[in-house]
Amino acid sequence: STCACVEYYGKALESLIKQVTIMSIHGKMKHKRNKIFTEFRKLPGGILVCTDVMARGIDIPEVHWVLQYDPPSSASAFVHRCGRTARIGNVGSALVFLLPMEESYINFLSINQKCPMQEMKPQTNVLDLLPKLKSMALADRAVFEKGMKAFVSYVQAYAKHECNLIFRIKDLDFASLAKGFALLKMPKMPELRGKCFPDFTPVAVNTDSISFKDKNREKQRQKQLEQQR
Repeated sequence: STCACVEYYGKALESLIKQVTIMSIHGKMKHKRNKIFTEFRKLPGGILVCTDVMARGIDIPEVHWVLQYDPPSSASAFVHRCGRTARIGNVGSALVFLLPMEESYINFLSINQKCPMQEMKPQTNVLDLLPKLKSMALADRAVFEKGMKAFVSYVQAYAKHECNLIFRIKDLDFASLAKGFALLKMPKMPELRGKCFPDFTPVAVNTDSISFKDKNREKQRQKQLEQQR
């Protein structure tokens, strides 16, 4: 749903999935977008993490799966996203992830778009990759900051969802969401003000001490900290 989520998930997948090309694309990559798109089209296989900038008007041959992590804000956008696969007589699959409280979205789509859907049972024996993502955030401030920005942008996008009768921000489990983003601590943002999260345990580390792997960025950060002091 957001550029920040694309950047974080793209970075995470690069570390978690080996021997597969992972590419990321979103609306703020104005000059890089065409180059990334062209390179992805030429690949024999790979994963493209993207916002709705790639939801329509593009043709990539033999897309086997379209995974919609965030339900799109309109019914037509859902169909456009699905339309990136199974093109010109080819076979393809599209999957949308929904929380139990969001299941009425299926009826909404069937009424608005006459789009039949089937439930896919959750996978069993799923690996817990969150500890690895937390370790990445502890080892590099860039990953830590990307995760925090992604979480904030996700919550803000959820609050603005067009189907706000189905996607209600007040029903969102912020503690579970923060765990899912492998956050080290809860960010400060208006939507969380005055709330307690007993189900979320922050990491016992002063996050200000986490440095950038990029030496130039860390040097710049230390300079700014010195100025603040």
